[in-house]
Amino acid sequence: MSLKVAATSLTRTLCSGGGQKFNHACGASLRGHNGTKAASSFSVSSGGASGDMQSCSEPPLRPAKATGQRAEEPKGVPGVAGARRRASTSSTAAPMDRKAYMWARYADLRRLVHELIPPGACKSLSSSAIYANNEVSLAEVDIYGFDYDYTLALYSNALNNMIYNTARDFLIEHFKYPEGILKYDYIPNFAARGLHYDIQKGLLMKIDAFHYIQPGTVYRGLKPVPDEEVLKLYGGTFHIPLQQDSGFYGKGPKVKQFMDIFSIPEMTLLAVANDFFISNDIDYDPVHLSKDVSEAIGMVHLKGFMYKWIMQDLDKFILRGEETDAVLHRLVSHGKKLFLITNSPFSFVDKGMTHMVGKEWRDFFDVIIVQADKPHFFTDCVKPFRRLDGNGDLRWEKISSLDKGQIYKQGNLVDFLRLTGWRGSKVLYFGDHLYSDLADLTLRHGWRTGAIVPELEQETKVVSTERYSVSLTWLQALTGLMERLQTHRDPDSKQVLEEWQKEREELRVMTKNLFNPQFGSIFRTCHNPTYFSRRLSRFSDLYMASLSCLLNYDLSYTFYPRRTPLQHEAPLWMDQLCTGCMKTPFLEEMAQIR
Repeated sequence: MSLKVAATSLTRTLCSGGGQKFNHACGASLRGHNGTKAASSFSVSSGGASGDMQSCSEPPLRPAKATGQRAEEPKGVPGVAGARRRASTSSTAAPMDRKAYMWARYADLRRLVHELIPPGACKSLSSSAIYANNEVSLAEVDIYGFDYDYTLALYSNALNNMIYNTARDFLIEHFKYPEGILKYDYIPNFAARGLHYDIQKGLLMKIDAFHYIQPGTVYRGLKPVPDEEVLKLYGGTFHIPLQQDSGFYGKGPKVKQFMDIFSIPEMTLLAVANDFFISNDIDYDPVHLSKDVSEAIGMVHLKGFMYKWIMQDLDKFILRGEETDAVLHRLVSHGKKLFLITNSPFSFVDKGMTHMVGKEWRDFFDVIIVQADKPHFFTDCVKPFRRLDGNGDLRWEKISSLDKGQIYKQGNLVDFLRLTGWRGSKVLYFGDHLYSDLADLTLRHGWRTGAIVPELEQETKVVSTERYSVSLTWLQALTGLMERLQTHRDPDSKQVLEEWQKEREELRVMTKNLFNPQFGSIFRTCHNPTYFSRRLSRFSDLYMASLSCLLNYDLSYTFYPRRTPLQHEAPLWMDQLCTGCMKTPFLEEMAQIR
């Protein structure tokens, strides 16, 4: 297989599994061997995500035949011989001027990376796609279950603004907080789902799958906390110990994780209140603040404000209701059984479903359960089902069956399984909250699960931009080059490596800021998955931006997860292809360490 074919195959794998896009483009600048910048065939435009990329001006990687020059590479295999030659001779035939040699490798790598990028490799990346963490055959699924909020019903950003404003008013009216907090309006793009909050220190941060804080993503109030101060606060490390981190449902003793979309106004209000007290030099207890903000947000839901706003202006708050209608019609027309389990009250659900689907919406569902009290619905075996009459009033008779057309309240999953017989992988349940909706179902009961992640729509747009794809490809390649040449430890080589490390950090910050200037992507912390992403891959078989993505697939379709190589496995990563090496120890070069 040629290097270009191998790279194309690998790139497609990375695009499908990791959300990365590579494009045939080039631009900005390249450091020369003397530390200055010179024109390059592969770098990032200084413009925005849609900025034009400069044309390539560097000569091709394969020089023409001439006395004393390399032989021309075989046709159809560009760069392979050169890459193999570099891999086999770099440790034994490096020139005496290490600095010049390293910068030459840097420039050569830029050109090689450019050749490896197949045109339009990730144009198929779409927010309308369904992504698989586990193999799922829809032909084996007979029963489809749904949450309501942010699953059957998607809400506009105007709802977050209303929740924030009302909770802020509760802080002042009910908890007697200073009225100065009123000057802080809602900041739509400040927080992101999946963040952690240190209750005792009053810090909002992003944590990766290994419990490490991502540098540059810790905020006290609305201001970032320097990495040096973060290290001091956590005993010289970025690591958050397991016993302090959020528990199974995201509510640890010292650190809380915000996992659903409804939590975004809460995070913003926490940051705003912290910022007010700090800016005005007012002494306060962060623990009390966290509790009060949480209760203020809870009052918005418990007192029914959110339900009232939505029911009064369905067109303003509910998005894409016609797509929900299309999904339900399609599933029922193919003989699938449907059920609804939601924490919302019947009157609210009835109003929204009537708006989206019509007055006969209940005919679509074989079982409807409201005010289920998830996640306790999935874990407790105590609460019995109660039936509601046509007016929404509770009935008193014992429930011995779950009948179509009826409305049930509370209950528990054990009785649900006993009364329906719906078990195992023939059931696919969709929800937006990884803990409350999906975790217990997949871990304890073997249901198939689908996570609704509306943020995918924006994230895939960023990943598909030329600026991001070019920067990420070069970032991977540069990291591989640093790994390969780190054994050169003379002063000049160390200086070069320090410059590369600085460039690597700049690329990391730039790619982070394309998603969210404060916290970056909800799926990545630099190269590692986020804590949110780890939970997403563990608790959901499938994930998608909205239920409407189902309309793009046949109901006998099988979703196959992309095989991403483990570190010890043979398939090559992009950085290995670019540097012409495998991710194994270089025995000759490493021998000096022993």
